Amino acid sequence: MCTSIVEIVRAEGMAQRGDTWFTLSQAVVTYDHARHAPLEDVITLDFVDAGSSRAGVELTLESAKALRAALDRAIAAADYEEAEVRGKGAVVAKAA
Repeated sequence: MCTSIVEIVRAEGMAQRGDTWFTLSQAVVTYDHARHAPLEDVITLDFVDAGSSRAGVELTLESAKALRAALDRAIAAADYEEAEVRGKGAVVAKAA
């Protein structure tokens, strides 16, 4: 059964597929049947450009949660770096 869970966001940055780097235009996050990983349902992260380039990752739900936690920690540290160290006035979120 398909879950129809799809989130699409605008993305700025670069992604690599093979030896080629491409400019990102969006990131797509889904929860559905694995297409390539030998797993059941997975969180899929697709990084795409405006054309046809794509870099994809299929993660277990547990791995996706660990990645989210790591991103939260890195973002909090980066916010602190920007606001406190570099004085760029970034808003630092308070820890829960």
